[in-house]
Amino acid sequence: MSFREQQKLLDELKSFERVMAPKDKEEYKMFIKRQKDDEDFDTVSMANLKSLHKRYYKTKDKSEFDKFFKPKTDIQ
Repeated sequence: MSFREQQKLLDELKSFERVMAPKDKEEYKMFIKRQKDDEDFDTVSMANLKSLHKRYYKTKDKSEFDKFFKPKTDIQ
């Protein structure tokens, strides 16, 4: 996996650090230390990072926002 993808996943997890379980927080901090040392993660570490990301980072359903941007049909 690429360094850029590692950085993206770690940046997205940064805001969730305070709500992580202690074990997850410790693992996240180890990933940060390894990132600072400019290490590329092996496949096992990258899989762990992706599972941590999947557990905490939830993507928003953008279809919910459609109700705010409906076109006006009542133009006069």
